[in-house]
Amino acid sequence: MEVLNNYQRKKLDESNDEEFYSEPKFVYHLDANFRQYLSNIYKNEITDDSTVLDLMSSWDSYLPEKKNYKKVIGHGLNRQELEKNKIFDSYWIQNFNLNQEIPLDSGSVDYCLMVAAWQYLQYPENLTKEIARILSEQGKFIIAFSNRAFWHKAPNIWTTSTEEDRVKYVRKVLITNGFNEPKIIKKFNQFSFNILNFTSKDPFYCLISTKE
Repeated sequence: MEVLNNYQRKKLDESNDEEFYSEPKFVYHLDANFRQYLSNIYKNEITDDSTVLDLMSSWDSYLPEKKNYKKVIGHGLNRQELEKNKIFDSYWIQNFNLNQEIPLDSGSVDYCLMVAAWQYLQYPENLTKEIARILSEQGKFIIAFSNRAFWHKAPNIWTTSTEEDRVKYVRKVLITNGFNEPKIIKKFNQFSFNILNFTSKDPFYCLISTKE
């Protein structure tokens, strides 16, 4: 089911995403607290001997290393980043804003992960249907994001929304395109003070959903 209108799908920079991601970015886009919290969720949610698909990934998937995985498949837009991700058994490159068909068999994946990536999707409805298709019967879709983005590459639906509205938007796409009501996890900014500096932690949002 369509959720976005044409204006909401537009982004400031409409050039091919593959051009922007042509150079590798070997940096962390999320802080250590966010990454650790996400790894803990994966530890609790993902069972051993599962097939895991990490969509729109890079050089680190934040997956717990001590788990036994049947297979970990990666996807992204930069070959050098994906090659450096040692947890992948295989990977492929595809621009989901041009083609949302996932080249995997129906029911072949147990967990689908998407970290700090939903904010770049222009056709999330089609992709969500595809994820529902490739997930196994008890499979889970785990989506996590913060308040960071390459804003010129994010569509209007993301850049013009509040953080709370973004959670509602992702939920709506899920429940109208093949998924059950998601479990929603939020950890908001925590501030720390000392004499030398003032720091804040990235807010954490996560939606976990099983397919209908």
